[in-house]
Amino acid sequence: MSANALFEQFTLGNLTLPTRVVMAPMTRSFSPGGVPNAKVVEYYRRRAAAGVGLIITEGTTVNHVASNGYPNVPRFYGEDALAGWKQVVDAVHAEGGKIVPQLWHVGNVRRLGTEPDASVPGYGPMEKLKDGKEVVHGMTQDDINDVIAAFAQAAKDAQAIGMDGVEIHGAHGYLIDQFFWEGTNQRTDGYGGSLADRSRFAIELIKAVRAAVGPEFPIILRFSQWKQQDYTARLVQTPEELGAFLQPLSDAGVDIFHCSTRRFWEPEFEGSELNLAGWTRQLTGKPTITVGSVGLDGEFLQFMVNTDKVAQPAGIEGLLERLNKQEFDLVAVGRALLVDPDWAIKVRENRLEDIKPFSREALMSLV
Repeated sequence: MSANALFEQFTLGNLTLPTRVVMAPMTRSFSPGGVPNAKVVEYYRRRAAAGVGLIITEGTTVNHVASNGYPNVPRFYGEDALAGWKQVVDAVHAEGGKIVPQLWHVGNVRRLGTEPDASVPGYGPMEKLKDGKEVVHGMTQDDINDVIAAFAQAAKDAQAIGMDGVEIHGAHGYLIDQFFWEGTNQRTDGYGGSLADRSRFAIELIKAVRAAVGPEFPIILRFSQWKQQDYTARLVQTPEELGAFLQPLSDAGVDIFHCSTRRFWEPEFEGSELNLAGWTRQLTGKPTITVGSVGLDGEFLQFMVNTDKVAQPAGIEGLLERLNKQEFDLVAVGRALLVDPDWAIKVRENRLEDIKPFSREALMSLV
């Protein structure tokens, strides 16, 4: 099957992508002091030069005392970090690509001892004590306001340095997602209770970002059903519940939904072959990005930790068939693109045998 569908333009308002290949956000931890350096610039430039239409950066932390949870993760605040990101933007644009930062707050995943202030615990919907010591700070209304303001400022800064939009990280058990889940959010105020109420934090945050950047600047929301700690978890069980969850987020200002799944070929609900991105597109009418083991080989799928089963890799044909049926609009490629920066051009030229196979060593450096 021809891969032409992957390399058609995509237009949404003022945003035009040269191809429908998206680089998925992947934490790399190669930014000492939180500042993207020349190696980071080259890392992203190479993917744009080889046919990636939209790069979503690795998670970048917003300007809040507890936003970071890992070493050498890039910041999206401060003159030094923003200057580094401006170099990335210019390099990607020079190759004809588009780029958005993924704005991130890790929430209660943060541990005491984490940079930049080792004394600061994680922040989350609920307080958590261990041996009488606060290891997670339950967020007050002032804390919530501060985090929302930090996301809005980061989005405004992204716009100012020439980014082509922003992605808000609302998936995988980090702060925004922690508010969505009853297990991590048992608040008794307006941010807890039903799923609609647990979504209030995200809705207010998206509205603040929209107000900061105006009506034309694209906002992407990444969300997931599964969790890193539980691949079988489900936030909603039916298409009706999914629609009720997504519509307020869409109304708040989301332009594109990035629908994170482990395997793009697996149906989301019984009785339909649609995956999560397909259902989301159908229910909201908004463009969607599919993601999940695109282009990965069996060796990688066996490498995955905490996997419930060893899956067989899905060929590119099934992906193209779904894209041609307009089940989704864009295709995010993660570790396959991390290993081989020329993945997109090799697919376009039908040089699949030339694609570099997954290797653990590739994760240890910026290629």
